[in-house]
Amino acid sequence: MEEFFENELVQKFEAMIENNDELYFETEEYEEIIIHYLEMGDISFADMATKYGLKIHPNSLDLKVKQFEVFLELEKYAEAKELMAELKESCLEKTDFLVCCAKYYSNLGNPRRSIEYCEKALELGEEENFLHNFIADEYVNLEDPFNALKHYKLALKFDPQDEYSLENIMFCYNQLKRSDEAIEFLNGYLDKYAFSETAWYEYGQFYFNKKNYEEAIKGFDYLLAINSQSVGVYANKAACFEAMGEWLKAIAVYEEMLELEYTKSFTFYKIGLCYKENKQPVLALNSFQKSLRDDPQFYMSMIEQSYVYEEMGSMKEALHFAKEAVSLNESNLDYQKRLAYLHIEAGEFEESLICLKKLVDFEPSRFYNWYAQSEVLMLVGEYEEAISVLLEATKLHNRGELYYQLSNCYFHLNNQKKGRNALATALELDPHLLEDMQQKYPFIKEEADKVKTKKK
Repeated sequence: MEEFFENELVQKFEAMIENNDELYFETEEYEEIIIHYLEMGDISFADMATKYGLKIHPNSLDLKVKQFEVFLELEKYAEAKELMAELKESCLEKTDFLVCCAKYYSNLGNPRRSIEYCEKALELGEEENFLHNFIADEYVNLEDPFNALKHYKLALKFDPQDEYSLENIMFCYNQLKRSDEAIEFLNGYLDKYAFSETAWYEYGQFYFNKKNYEEAIKGFDYLLAINSQSVGVYANKAACFEAMGEWLKAIAVYEEMLELEYTKSFTFYKIGLCYKENKQPVLALNSFQKSLRDDPQFYMSMIEQSYVYEEMGSMKEALHFAKEAVSLNESNLDYQKRLAYLHIEAGEFEESLICLKKLVDFEPSRFYNWYAQSEVLMLVGEYEEAISVLLEATKLHNRGELYYQLSNCYFHLNNQKKGRNALATALELDPHLLEDMQQKYPFIKEEADKVKTKKK
């Protein structure tokens, strides 16, 4: 890797650019320089090297093929098409050219044409692993997992250690819903390559998805025996214990993870959730607090502390941590709903309205956001504002509840005519709600009979 970054040719080329010199490089040297920049993802320098190379070697087919590749990376498809036409007759025996043609058609959304060029390239007997993966990817784009599976298997045949092929083979089996064949294939692969981390990971995931958590844990344990530093695998193993309701065992696995991690806030958070599920609120709070010591802005631990304190009856602390969580993640509507609820529980109706207004603004399609906002506005005596909100709400939601609320507001403002009209609409939309609404809104009780009599 160090040799890759300290490429002498590249350093010489960059020194030439920096010093505005004119040095001579062979065609093969320019190819190596361009390949270096393409692999590094530095397309602007790859483009520059290509132009310099073609200035010195204007007839080099190999450099023109590299220019074709650079055009594709820069998404200059008109230039790429023109160059492809120019090179077509002379480069049909070059794998790199055929691969570029395949990429061109793939990028333009023509998988079948792309596959045709890959198949031509396969006839040259080079890069078989890469080409079969390429063809398989195109079949995935065509939503043809059967043929994709065939080519991923061929890719794996040419490179048995190819993790990409292996992962996608399992993906295709899943798409085809052929789980028996999938595990048979995987067991056969593990018989040959018992130390494949990818294969054991796929084994664990396969059984996890099948809800066979004991067998999944076996797979993850094998993987950890091969590589005990695989932090993510500990998380998967812990998830198995969580799915089984084995909260203390999950915690033990997460504690092993802590030994390997630099940033521990999320793992302490997961431990806190396990203690919470295990009905150990004090230990849960302790873990959430450790999470926040590691990352003071880890709002998920804040909101969980809010829930735990509520369960313990400590509403003041529950409200405090909900406020903290919302201050760090105002766009989380679930947090806004929770904070609105806690403000209402604390009798802080004005504060709850701030949250409810945001909910209506961000989620106008949810009926209950409007219903809750207008309900609290009535609680604080803001009937005119409630009417304004309700009239907006009825444009989106033709629901009886809103018209019962609207009628209550009008009656409180002594606008009997509009109150009765709204009540008549409410009764027409949902007469079954009347009994509940009469208990909530006393004005409706005496007016409902008048509206019914008028209808008769």
